[in-house]
Amino acid sequence: MTMTPRSVQTDTPDRELFPIMRAESFEQVLYCHDRGSGLRAIIAIHDTTLGPALGGIRMQPYPSERDALEDVLRLARAMTYKAAMAGLNLGGGKSVIIGDLRRDKSEALFRAMGRYIQALGGRYIAATDVGTTSEDLTHVRAETPYVIGLPEAWGGLGDTSLLTGRTVYLGMKAGAEAVWGGGSLAGKRVLVQGTGKVGGHLMELLEQEGAHLLVADVQGDSVASAAKRFNAAIVPPEDVYDVECDIFSPNALGAVLNDETIPQLRARLVCGGANNQLAEDRHGEMLHERGVAYAPDYVVNAGGIISGESELLKAPRARAETMAARVYETMRQLFARARQEDIAPSVAADRLARERIEQVAAVHRTFIASDAHRDRTLLS
Repeated sequence: MTMTPRSVQTDTPDRELFPIMRAESFEQVLYCHDRGSGLRAIIAIHDTTLGPALGGIRMQPYPSERDALEDVLRLARAMTYKAAMAGLNLGGGKSVIIGDLRRDKSEALFRAMGRYIQALGGRYIAATDVGTTSEDLTHVRAETPYVIGLPEAWGGLGDTSLLTGRTVYLGMKAGAEAVWGGGSLAGKRVLVQGTGKVGGHLMELLEQEGAHLLVADVQGDSVASAAKRFNAAIVPPEDVYDVECDIFSPNALGAVLNDETIPQLRARLVCGGANNQLAEDRHGEMLHERGVAYAPDYVVNAGGIISGESELLKAPRARAETMAARVYETMRQLFARARQEDIAPSVAADRLARERIEQVAAVHRTFIASDAHRDRTLLS
């Protein structure tokens, strides 16, 4: 099997990747292909100033290679800011596998992916994401130690969605304080879009506090189960942006906040666990102009990366839980800065993340793992 990265080729007239990388300061983009397993993947490393890039492996049948590239770049950039805002010594990266989950998954495919990750020598550390599971990662782990989010039986901390649900909940409480003057969510009408793992854990906490839940999901069985479990009202997926509520919580796919949906929103606060909720950066400012408080997704959904760092350091779960609790205060400070400077919370978050990165960049820049680092940190 040949493991040589091929040159970047996309299916649009614009085939120049370096201008895109320069504009957003991407360090490395690797195209991966393995003929035997059918692997077609892209690994993007955005910034390793703070440490090695950590980010999940996403698998889905992208309409085109260009769509896959755009997704992995956006996701990798968000991971850089997520780690910075969470106070972690990690950079941002992501990988995507182009494929059908029902047809293309195999041990061989994930082992091939693991060999490409191994070839990066610790600059990129993989985890789960949309379309992949901790069981898939056990095949990746057969080829490389640079993977976290493994089952507990493999020495991992298990499912990270529990901690992500908690950090979203804490971000929501900070958002409620910014909007209504108090952090209580009792009596608040919260529309939860996406009833998967993160949404489910979030609803458990909201129900305990006495929030009134509305739920929406394209998966009928999932939303029916959630409605019964949490005594929630079901909202058809096509109506979520028109329903009056206090808090809109996107916990499914990204780009749900855009030119079409933002004018329809009838909520005062947006706070959810989905990645890249803003279709474009300017949509954060559009929400601000409409008087809708937005809790930046990469700040409030940091539970996963916090859990991942603790697993990487072989630290106990208690450490991850302690760091996750800090999200509440981080969001309070973020909303305060946005209010003081009269800027959108999304803009305030980006500035705070860049400030930390630039402070560290004064003494340390690109992360390139040495043999000593690999032996000490990851191979023990």
